[in-house]
Amino acid sequence: MLPDATPESSVAAVNPFTAADVVGVLRERGWLTAEPSAEQSAWCERAAALLGPHASDRAALESFLALVFHYDARAILGQVESHAVLARYGARDVVRHVALLILEDGPLDSDRFKDIVTALKERLEVRGRELFHPIRLALAGRAGEGDLDRVILLLDPAAPLPFAVRVKGARERILEFCAALG
Repeated sequence: MLPDATPESSVAAVNPFTAADVVGVLRERGWLTAEPSAEQSAWCERAAALLGPHASDRAALESFLALVFHYDARAILGQVESHAVLARYGARDVVRHVALLILEDGPLDSDRFKDIVTALKERLEVRGRELFHPIRLALAGRAGEGDLDRVILLLDPAAPLPFAVRVKGARERILEFCAALG
């Protein structure tokens, strides 16, 4: 279960998508131009498993995958919605603490993400969207609900893979976000 999952959200949702659907999207968008390697195929399977149950249609799946393959902190911070998130109580402290915690250790996986959220809850007086929206904005590039946590969990496994577009991992994203934030 992801950090902000509720009992209702832990019920297994139907997944209409497979790794082949993810590969199809990647090819259509130019993110994968050759036959996928074994590692890329495994990543596509994981992407389908994590994102598929939360994608209402193929366009929604493509939208989630776009968050993995395209990240521009300056453009993200140029959006009105981003300023609304960052204007909330404690948002900048959340980003600062997330940065410190991400830079502390190795790749970001589910267990490490849970540990980071737990540490943030212990250190800061923020909960709910005031905690999660700044994290999602800084790492996924968009504020929103728990489906974005799944995008975050795909970043570090994708970053070392030879896709046609380089994927920025969690460390690179948080550094870029903090630099653009000023």
